[in-house]
Amino acid sequence: MPATYSTNMRSKFPILAILLEIVIIILYGVFITYDDGASPGITSNNTTADELYKAYPSFQDVHVMIFVGFGFLMTFLKRYGFSSVGFNLLIAAFGLQWGTLMQGWLHHLKDGQIKVNIFSLINADFSTATVLISFGAVLGKTSPVQLLIMTLLEITIFAVNEHLVTETLKAKDVGASMTIHAFGAYFGLVVARVLHRPGLQDSQENEGSEYHSDLFAMIGTLFLWMFWPSFNSAIVESPDGQYRAIINTYYSLAACVLTAYALSCLVDKKGKLNMVHIQNATLAGGVAAGTSADMMIFPYGGLLIGFIAGIVSTVGFKYLTPILDSKLKLHDTCGVHNLHGLPGIIGGLAGVIGAAMANKGLYGNSLYSTFPELETRTAIQQAGYQAAGLGASLALALIGGLITGLILRIPIWAQPPDQNCFDDHIYWEVPDSENDHNELLSSEHGKHKTNAEA
Repeated sequence: MPATYSTNMRSKFPILAILLEIVIIILYGVFITYDDGASPGITSNNTTADELYKAYPSFQDVHVMIFVGFGFLMTFLKRYGFSSVGFNLLIAAFGLQWGTLMQGWLHHLKDGQIKVNIFSLINADFSTATVLISFGAVLGKTSPVQLLIMTLLEITIFAVNEHLVTETLKAKDVGASMTIHAFGAYFGLVVARVLHRPGLQDSQENEGSEYHSDLFAMIGTLFLWMFWPSFNSAIVESPDGQYRAIINTYYSLAACVLTAYALSCLVDKKGKLNMVHIQNATLAGGVAAGTSADMMIFPYGGLLIGFIAGIVSTVGFKYLTPILDSKLKLHDTCGVHNLHGLPGIIGGLAGVIGAAMANKGLYGNSLYSTFPELETRTAIQQAGYQAAGLGASLALALIGGLITGLILRIPIWAQPPDQNCFDDHIYWEVPDSENDHNELLSSEHGKHKTNAEA
């Protein structure tokens, strides 16, 4: 292993982490303050106690998804459980702090101050979700130092993209199929491609799963599945729109599960279910329902979106992932292309169709509360802006991922050598029993090698 690829983090990681936290504390001191509803003696028409208590359950649900759902979903690697959950916590804790600043500067800066409230916390979690999606594509192949740098850069680019899509283009994306899922997936895929190393095959033995690691990953799946209606409805402003977002997501997820199970069985030569499909493809309906979640797509529309997403995601895991790996050298550890990328595009296209169908007869008096843009645009024009939002998200993801990947490729960030990828031991103190197990395996490997040579 070249000396420049030293994995010793004793100085690199603490210096970077502490420096970032100090900078954030200073920036919070300069820019961040309480919203009027949290300031003593100030009465606000925007943030009331009732609004806080109404939004807080959604915040809790989204928070659980970020820290428990995403964390445990990635524990399927048999020798990377500490890193999957631990690095997920690291990324999320830093990301929500930086996300508050970036979104505040672009959306809420007034008189040099950013006033934070419960919705600021929800949006900060949303920005963090973007990085956690990308993390899945590079899982096992990056160091904590690289992950902090990726979080810093990706959330910055994400905030710019979100401002472009929702503020400049005024495209609707309440469940963030385009701005979070599609963006995060393709950003991570490009980073993974730039960081690709032919020697990764040396650690393929560690990349697999085992019975208990797959069982732990299902914990993440179930938490994400249960709370996804909150994710898609958390920032919907109108009560009727929020109600629709919950219902539409609920049915999309349900249809997606049945479809993913059926396709998993169908594409297997022996007709057996594949746990990879069940852990991931069953969630694709939540992703695909995001952009159109609060639109009048009706329950059958939610079912149809989930049905399509389940098919596309499962088929992607079975056939597309191996092709991308072998032909394009695009190694996607968690299959984020199939769970977030393709379903995110489906969600964006559903938003285009939903916007094109919007009219007074369908929405009644709530048309402009759901589509404020239709006061100055036609439904077809809004559909065009929805398509532009999807294109912008994909373009910025590809460009941002390329820049970030090139920066992370610089050989000073304590990245793991090829033979130690997908293994906790390179960055964690692992319990003695685990070390003993490794020594036993090494010993047995040595014996077999000696016998073969003899």
